Amino acid sequence: MKKEDKARLIENIKNTLAEYSAVYLAETTMLNAERTVDLRRAAFKAGVKMLVVKNTLLKKAFEQSDIDYSGLYDSLAGSTTLLLSNTGNAPAKLITGFRQKKETIPAFKAAYVEETIFKGEEQLPALVALKSKNELIADIVALLQSPAKNVISALQSGGNTLHGVLETLSNKEEK
Repeated sequence: MKKEDKARLIENIKNTLAEYSAVYLAETTMLNAERTVDLRRAAFKAGVKMLVVKNTLLKKAFEQSDIDYSGLYDSLAGSTTLLLSNTGNAPAKLITGFRQKKETIPAFKAAYVEETIFKGEEQLPALVALKSKNELIADIVALLQSPAKNVISALQSGGNTLHGVLETLSNKEEK
């Protein structure tokens, strides 16, 4: 491959990395063609971009990036499949869901999510449990609404009780 072609590929990888906030490195070489197509389809449905890249080109793209990916360098061994997403836990859920079919592939190597490096298979459950930004915002809104809902509920139930007492008293006076 010519030097210009490599430079262009590195630039493309770097630009692609800049579009996503979550970068996962996985090993998929043990998948046959049919299972690889299944993984690509599942990734597409989950909104995860899947790329197979050469480690040397990926490392150079990491080095040229504005983000510090240096913690991922030692995970660049063997074949590397990039799983990219703007939702931090989407690739982890994809890997876990794909493994539900009694496979250990794709093998999780490492991830860069929200300025944090995760390495090794034991980190995968933690990544699955990570909440996305939208999920965290929804949780905060629900917590903020909870006290107001309780006050409104108490006022409404108190109003019904007060109305019932007044109605009973007015009925007694009429008799």
